[in-house]
Amino acid sequence: MQDLHHLVVVGGGFGGLQLVNSLKGAPLRITLIDRRNHHLFQPLLYQVATTVLATSEVAWPIRHLYRHRAEVTTLLDEVVGVDPATKTVQLGSGGTVAYDTLVLATGATHAYFGHDEWEPVAPGLKTLEDATTIRRRILLAFERAELASDPAEREALLTFVIIGAGPTGVELAGIIAELAQRTLPAEFRHIDTRQAKVILVEAGPRILAAFSEQLSDYARRSLETLGVEVRTGVPVTACTAEGVTIGDAFVPSRTLVWAAGVQASPAARWLGIPSDRAGRAIVGPDLSAPGVPDVFVIGDTASVMQEGGKPVPGIAPAAKQQGTYLARLIRARLSGKPAPGPFRYWHQGSLATIGRRAAIIEFGKFKLKGAFAWWLWGIAHIYFLIGTRSRFAVAWSWLWIFLSGQHSARLITQRETIQQRESRGGA
Repeated sequence: MQDLHHLVVVGGGFGGLQLVNSLKGAPLRITLIDRRNHHLFQPLLYQVATTVLATSEVAWPIRHLYRHRAEVTTLLDEVVGVDPATKTVQLGSGGTVAYDTLVLATGATHAYFGHDEWEPVAPGLKTLEDATTIRRRILLAFERAELASDPAEREALLTFVIIGAGPTGVELAGIIAELAQRTLPAEFRHIDTRQAKVILVEAGPRILAAFSEQLSDYARRSLETLGVEVRTGVPVTACTAEGVTIGDAFVPSRTLVWAAGVQASPAARWLGIPSDRAGRAIVGPDLSAPGVPDVFVIGDTASVMQEGGKPVPGIAPAAKQQGTYLARLIRARLSGKPAPGPFRYWHQGSLATIGRRAAIIEFGKFKLKGAFAWWLWGIAHIYFLIGTRSRFAVAWSWLWIFLSGQHSARLITQRETIQQRESRGGA
């Protein structure tokens, strides 16, 4: 097997896994490197953060997924650089891995637009660690409000601010509001959780800007029906442990969540190629890194233009399509056949959910909203989960919440130490 063409894939997200899956049976050996040992289904990560799902229902060990693929080697390490001259990648552990073909699918993280100091008090949502941190802070806010004797402190504890009104921000706001309004009221004695404030902040003119104005307006009305206060057209100018400044107005809040922007991994810098404003590597129409032989970039790490001049969106279906396309290209190269034409993205529609009974779906001129859209949204997400057990577990969790209104994943599994709270300015 050592004589086979060696493909190194960095990143076990949607693009990286789709590529490896699509190359099953190809005459090559594959090394898959990721700094985490699991593949994460990010579209449902916000449900871990809001006590709907457990971590094991949205993540799967990468080694387990490829236990029957002898040509696939999995390494738990972090890539810190690429040397195209020697065709090697540098690992955080100090070693190197040589490649014949390299694919960087290293994803993205949250971007604070030059205010990285906001991250400790306004965590983003990209990893399981992020989700459990946010879940812990949400649940502890209610617990500390139950103990608080100062009305102002209690109000700040019961004020939750989500910054950014894309799908993640909207979905977070809806579930936090339902948690306060329907799930928790009977469980506390000194506070009325229904008095909690959920504020969704968007610097742009409307929420869910990727959707039509009609569906955006419907989503806003649905959130307001749940009790969410939606503020649009005004940016956040400061985040502290005491609260958030929205425009010129300060809002006391002990729980802030960042859902406003993303920043790509440093892949473009490793390769010395141009990047866009979000740091994504600008690649060719075949997803190759310009001027760097045998290197490709896919997923959230890559900036790829569609017909019409718009970039391919950084969403899971796009990454999976790129993985499938690149597998075809690699197979063609190995067999000496002509390469496929340039990558073409097929938009499969946009979906977002608002609470447990409403969603919006948009596919071209086809638009759907309401409870039926929510059922379709759920079916689509269950279909793309890995394994029968996960599909059954998630379906059962959703059905239980739909029927009872109770969230099953409300465990505070790791409390912050005094030192950790002080490090982010907490009381």
